[in-house]
Amino acid sequence: MSTMKNGPTPSLVREGAAELSGWTDIGPLDAIPPLRARTVHLRGVAIAVFRTADDQVFALHDRCPHKGGPLSQGIVHGTSVTCPLHNWVIALTDGAARAPDEGCARTVPVRLEAGRILLDTAS
Repeated sequence: MSTMKNGPTPSLVREGAAELSGWTDIGPLDAIPPLRARTVHLRGVAIAVFRTADDQVFALHDRCPHKGGPLSQGIVHGTSVTCPLHNWVIALTDGAARAPDEGCARTVPVRLEAGRILLDTAS
């Protein structure tokens, strides 16, 4: 079972979350405010799920490549997030740190389907 936390928003993952062909329904897009993130725990790994201003969704392991800061608590801007610990800017599209910093957060495939967020749990 996966769980989601971060802020007053109820868990995105509902009891008996549907898992279809490696994709897990973690909840509705509306459960994440624009320019924010929520954390889902899947198989013991914290995954940060981000929503941009234009309702795109991205998912990264919730660890900055610099010092392991919680990316889910960072500031989302465009398709990037700024780590709350040391202000590293991480691209949500590929997890890469923006120059002059170097490193990469691991991405998780994510998609929207009928207003629901699905994570690829097979990869």
